[in-house]
Amino acid sequence: MAQSRVTDFFLCRRPGSVAPRIKAACRTPSPTGPSPALAPGSSRKRARPAVAPGVEQPAPPARRRLRLRDADSCPGSPTPPSPPACHLLPKKVKKISAPVPAPAARRSVCAAPPDKVPSKDTVSELQACLQRARELGACVQALKDRAQEVAEEPSSPEATAPAEQPCGEKVPAYQRFHALALPGPPGLVLPYKYQVLAEMFRSMDTIVGMLHNRSETVTFAKVKQGVQDMMRRRFEEHNVGQIKTVYPMSYCFRQERNVPTFKDSVKKSDYQLTIEPLLDGEAGGPTPQLTASRLLQRRRVFSQNLVDRVKEHHKAFLASLNPPMAVPEDQLTRWHPRFNVDDVPDIEAAELPQPPTTEKLTTAQEVLARARSLMSPRMEKALRHAAVCAAEPSSPGSPSQTLPATPASPPTISPSTLKGVSQALLERIRAKEAQKQLAQMTRRPELELRLQRLERLPELARVLRGIFVAERRPALTMEVACARMVGSCRASLSLGEMEKHLLLLAELLPDWLSLHRIRTDTYIKLDKAADLASVTARLARQARTEEGQ
Repeated sequence: MAQSRVTDFFLCRRPGSVAPRIKAACRTPSPTGPSPALAPGSSRKRARPAVAPGVEQPAPPARRRLRLRDADSCPGSPTPPSPPACHLLPKKVKKISAPVPAPAARRSVCAAPPDKVPSKDTVSELQACLQRARELGACVQALKDRAQEVAEEPSSPEATAPAEQPCGEKVPAYQRFHALALPGPPGLVLPYKYQVLAEMFRSMDTIVGMLHNRSETVTFAKVKQGVQDMMRRRFEEHNVGQIKTVYPMSYCFRQERNVPTFKDSVKKSDYQLTIEPLLDGEAGGPTPQLTASRLLQRRRVFSQNLVDRVKEHHKAFLASLNPPMAVPEDQLTRWHPRFNVDDVPDIEAAELPQPPTTEKLTTAQEVLARARSLMSPRMEKALRHAAVCAAEPSSPGSPSQTLPATPASPPTISPSTLKGVSQALLERIRAKEAQKQLAQMTRRPELELRLQRLERLPELARVLRGIFVAERRPALTMEVACARMVGSCRASLSLGEMEKHLLLLAELLPDWLSLHRIRTDTYIKLDKAADLASVTARLARQARTEEGQ
């Protein structure tokens, strides 16, 4: 009886299934008779001898005792059944050289009937597990429904702030938590990007002040280079637009050209963005200077404008809380603890003046379209008719091929291109043109040379007067005047040719230019008080008169 009780207790205290642990003495029948069954807990390598019924087994070690207690204390885990040891035999069993136990002991171990049927226990365990799984699934579904209801409800701004952030690259931590890392007591601190913009304004105001105080045109290219050298950061037109948004009355921006530049990459004719500081000065007085006190005042105004912008976002945050809060701005000394200062949206850039768009003609098609838009409909119709007439082939028996065309005899029928013009006017124009052609064909070479000199005289008269004004002398020698005029005239003339031009000028205008011969030198004297426009008009009239003769 003692052996049966100890074996039953050992089998009930084993964690998990005990059936695989029970090993038989052998798988094949022995010729001498059935082998004794191994005691529970026996190993494959060494078999334990069977114990007599009257001998008590020692208690299991402490390590096994702890494991048995854990297995017993686990709620919900059913007690594993103790299947019969004789029916569940392992696949591989070594030969055991142990003494054969008594028949009574073998009967007490192997002949013990099982308490429950294994199939029924397995079904009940599976049903219990399925019931437990259904309960857990119902709990999970209830939690999911609850989470979905909470997500649909309007939440606080700090809970929805991460979802509203754009899916761009993540902002570095030293920028996201810049307000938390500042030394000193908490106050109305600015976000990191706002502080960077304030530093850009300070650098830009310094550069603009230096250029403005020495009356130099301030361009964006100069300011950009100076600010980047001071801050070691990129400075673009986008930042200038942000500065204009925060402080609109700080600068006046314009697009100008013909601004002197000392770079080959920028042409003087290109448009450039010019910057002019707006200062309070007296009307009609001298241009005010950007002094140090003005720079400090403008810097304070810019910083205060940035703080006011953050206050607007802070006010919206307080209104969205549950319950909403309202704090007067003059009594606000620090931000709300849950208000994330560095998550304030960036400042939008204001629009800056852009250079005007100029139309550039790159193809012949665009040039023709532009020329067609400049022509009147009447002229366009006349050109189209002329093109049609030129494209038509002439007949072989036409009189235009048999009769030679004479320039003196005008056509009897006026062409359609001159429709609407009086016939008398056309006759006068043709007559004058024929006379001019005839004069050119019969003109002497000396007269042709004189006419060429007459065409140059208006320009030479202007140059000569400028030389007398520059020399500040009442009279100049012919050699000095000719040398000065050769160097100032556009036409390439020799000293002899220039002297002939001056003699002709003195001949035509003796009251304006006079010659005085003293000993061996010839001096010319000019009337500076005479009107130069009337002088050039007289010379042009003389040239037309002689050309028409």
